[in-house]
Amino acid sequence: MSIVLEVGTKNYADDLLSIKKSLSHMESLLGCYSGYSVSEPSTKFGWTFFKLSFKPELQTGIEEKFSDMIKKYQWSDQTQKFVKFMTDYFLSRGCDVKIKLSD
Repeated sequence: MSIVLEVGTKNYADDLLSIKKSLSHMESLLGCYSGYSVSEPSTKFGWTFFKLSFKPELQTGIEEKFSDMIKKYQWSDQTQKFVKFMTDYFLSRGCDVKIKLSD
């Protein structure tokens, strides 16, 4: 199952660029490209929201390469651990975003 994240930001242009750079770096590390897609943004109350979908190849690559880091998160669900890992990854790369699992 592909994971879809809902991303919220107050600075859409800069944060989207940072996310794309971060994911490009991740794709280079894993040797898989075109592994994600970004939906059209919507704006509410000064925030811009968009969906970030991971394709199975990239998602699996991240889960395998960073399994030791992902398993340390205190969530019972593997999907929630992945979401938390990606949130921390983006924050460490300068993306000031809020991320949750999309319904």
